[in-house]
Amino acid sequence: MVSITEPHTMQRRSFLELLGLSALSTASPAQTPEPEQAPRDVLPLSGQWEFALDRADAGVKEQWFSRPLKDRISLPGILQAQGYGDEIGVDTPWVAALPRDMRWDRLPQYQAYTKPGHVEMPYLSQPPRHYLGVAWYQRELEIPEVWSGKRIVLTLERTRWETTVFVDGKQIGSCRTLVAPHIYDLGALAAGKRSLSVRIDNRMILPYRPDGHSVSDSLGATWNGIVGKIELAATSPVWIEDAQVYPDIVKRTARIRIEIGNSTGKAGSGEVIAGAVRAPVSWDASGGKAELEAPLGPEAKYWSEFTPALEHLTLKLTGGGADDVRHLTFGLREIRREGVHMLLNRRVIDLRATHFGGDFPLTGFPATDVATWKRIIGVCKAWGLNGMRFHSWCPPEAAFSAADEMGFYLQPECGMWNSFDAGGKMLAVLEDETARMIKAYGNHPSFLLIAATNEPAGSYIDQLPGWETKWRAADPRRLWTDGTGRPVRPRPGQPYASDYIITPARGARGWFGNDYERMLAGVEVPALGHEIGQWCAYPDFSVIEKFKGYLRPGNYEIFRDWAAAHGLLKKNKELAHASGRFQLLCYKEEIEANLRTPSYSGVELLDLHDYLGQGTALIGLLDTFWESKGYATAEEFSRFCGPTVPLARLRQRVFTTADSLNADVELAHFGAAPLAEATPEWRIENAAGAVVAKGEWPTRGIPIGKNIPLGSVTVDLSKLPAPHRYKLVVGLRGKRIENDWSFWLYPAAAGGAGSAGVLITSAWPEAEARLAAGGKVLFQPKAQDLDASNPPISTTPIFWNRLMNPNGPWMLGIWCDAKHPALAGFPTEAHCDFQWTDLFAGVHALNLDSLPRELDPVVQPIDDWNRNYKLGLLYECKVGSGRLAVCGIDLNGERPGAAALRKSLLDYMAGNRFQPTAAVSAADLGKQWVKA
Repeated sequence: MVSITEPHTMQRRSFLELLGLSALSTASPAQTPEPEQAPRDVLPLSGQWEFALDRADAGVKEQWFSRPLKDRISLPGILQAQGYGDEIGVDTPWVAALPRDMRWDRLPQYQAYTKPGHVEMPYLSQPPRHYLGVAWYQRELEIPEVWSGKRIVLTLERTRWETTVFVDGKQIGSCRTLVAPHIYDLGALAAGKRSLSVRIDNRMILPYRPDGHSVSDSLGATWNGIVGKIELAATSPVWIEDAQVYPDIVKRTARIRIEIGNSTGKAGSGEVIAGAVRAPVSWDASGGKAELEAPLGPEAKYWSEFTPALEHLTLKLTGGGADDVRHLTFGLREIRREGVHMLLNRRVIDLRATHFGGDFPLTGFPATDVATWKRIIGVCKAWGLNGMRFHSWCPPEAAFSAADEMGFYLQPECGMWNSFDAGGKMLAVLEDETARMIKAYGNHPSFLLIAATNEPAGSYIDQLPGWETKWRAADPRRLWTDGTGRPVRPRPGQPYASDYIITPARGARGWFGNDYERMLAGVEVPALGHEIGQWCAYPDFSVIEKFKGYLRPGNYEIFRDWAAAHGLLKKNKELAHASGRFQLLCYKEEIEANLRTPSYSGVELLDLHDYLGQGTALIGLLDTFWESKGYATAEEFSRFCGPTVPLARLRQRVFTTADSLNADVELAHFGAAPLAEATPEWRIENAAGAVVAKGEWPTRGIPIGKNIPLGSVTVDLSKLPAPHRYKLVVGLRGKRIENDWSFWLYPAAAGGAGSAGVLITSAWPEAEARLAAGGKVLFQPKAQDLDASNPPISTTPIFWNRLMNPNGPWMLGIWCDAKHPALAGFPTEAHCDFQWTDLFAGVHALNLDSLPRELDPVVQPIDDWNRNYKLGLLYECKVGSGRLAVCGIDLNGERPGAAALRKSLLDYMAGNRFQPTAAVSAADLGKQWVKA
């Protein structure tokens, strides 16, 4: 293999150390060793280059390519990381659709972060410097004598957006692509010293949406520079321009389609050799084509996530003026659709992918080394995933190579997020970018799916079916779709051109044993869940210390300052952990709903790790460095997001002892092979892990597929102790395959509450009078008596983030003191779970910002990190000689949990343990109830 230069070695090493590469044991299957690369004439160009910013874009007119440049820069690298560009200011021209108010610096809450030299951008993690414009890179070349008469090619592996190359002051050409290497044919160059100049323009060349991940500042993608492989290579005057391999899994052969380049201007002929197969070939003055089929042998294995076996062929071209070699690596695999299913190697598969927008906060640019990509993919596989979707960008080749070796499915997109104009300008760009992607990465077996763009707009309904039809015929090695996130059917009656669709059927309507099948009515092709999840968790501000590279965590620092101002910083770890556990529960429900949906072929999450831009979307179970946040593990996540997942249609999570638990149980099995014999079993455990009920179903074979019925669970709950939290566990005996669901059991009749001497009221004057007399009061404010600073509680966390979704929920679950005696009769952990959300209808959190800091609520709703209200749902305090408990939940409600919580609270208040320590005046409390 051609070696890939790793820029910024220390940063890369730090990146791997930070992610804990040595701590993660992700074994890769044994691979067929790749044959040694035949000697190639290659001249690496990494090192120091001359450099200059061209702010006025005057370099071409003033012929900067013909004179030395005054500055120096290291390549591979980017200019913003090396001290060039503009300091971040309030007028920095961010490439991003900033939320709602583009002039964020005029908002009063951000004034402290607008000081020159200390500007902190609240909507994204920012680079050290920013630059949109032209820059020039220049160096001297030494063309060796042995290259005389050869064709010389310049490769710039990854740069953005437009490059123009000059050799000895002569313009060679320009290249404009965001998805593939910029490659220049320099022709034959005489031996000796030559001057190479590269002009790079990273402005918004085309009207892509500014949040597209190939162009946006949201994830730091507006860099200017050259990364990865930078080299000159010499070939014979007649050469292999392209070689694409089309495996046949039935015949176990590889058909190779070859394009031949010719710079001699003369026709010729020769021979092409692939392994033991030889074929004559000819070319005209401009080049030619050839095709041959090479047997792979009966020992060749199918490539998949379970057997990532790679095949290798050496392709040689000889003849008049031709002496060229290509080493081809590919996989024996076939992907196709059959009805609403995706079939890999004639077997149904289920995709479990995460979104990845290309954020590399330590370097600022996409990794071009295989080791980094293996680390990221290894993390994803440990968490049960088998794929990755690249939202509006395409990664460098190292990502495909790593995925090939590890058995991981990729869906790149053509670098676009835009509206398609009626004149077809953007369609032409799409065609060009598609061709580049197929030529650069088409042989990689991991390149399983491809999408034109994210969420297409404009005339795409009329234009993209033709794109799909054309490219499917040209390259049937992958499945094609016109866009990620499109409607189920964009126009009534229009037939599907896409091989598959990615559509946003998601949300709580499919949770608790339900599914999304009705939302996919009429779908005739495989469907994937679009951007599943997006449930947020409160930030753990210790992540700030990990930003030791390129991007600066100014957004996190703002949130941390506001948390401190509201007295929340001391409880940061607890709030982050509690909100994260609730986030995990919501991801579980959403993924399981997809698995229960017959017409779904998988999910594309958004995202396994946090997103730094678009207002900061803390939607990951991992932080932006692909590390666990500490509240979820790969093992528990992969129980419901893995190759084999038991599923229970448990539509109820709160019961009384007068109820029976009833659930139909099924299995989604997409493992390495069908299971010849499996014994499904179930049990119910109490909170201590003791089994209180169990059963099994007959031993049977398990095929590949989903919605495989296992049986039903029916349990009379009348004899189980209550109140109590239980867990239904379903698994396959001896297979280390299990899944579980918590449920809560309350007495059918709550029984008498020890409320003697406790006044229960929603009228503050009445409460105030009893407190003044030294009494005990349980105060339940009515929602209509609360002002807007007391926000409603939601049954799901914030979706994406409040800055980009201002009409959505504000809440991130609750933290509670699970060991507090007030909750002794209401089983709970320290985080929100579904016994709490069952009580949240019409409930408002109570704003405690104006009350003494030492007042710590027993149950604390977790507010959005952009606002950081200190909130309470249940708290206690001394009021003069009286003792007060305030509860925002309607304890007289019809839900069984309300009666249990009421009894638990009143039993506590009636006893001697009700001794609040924080003191609050009646006057301060009275201000909380606007209409009291």
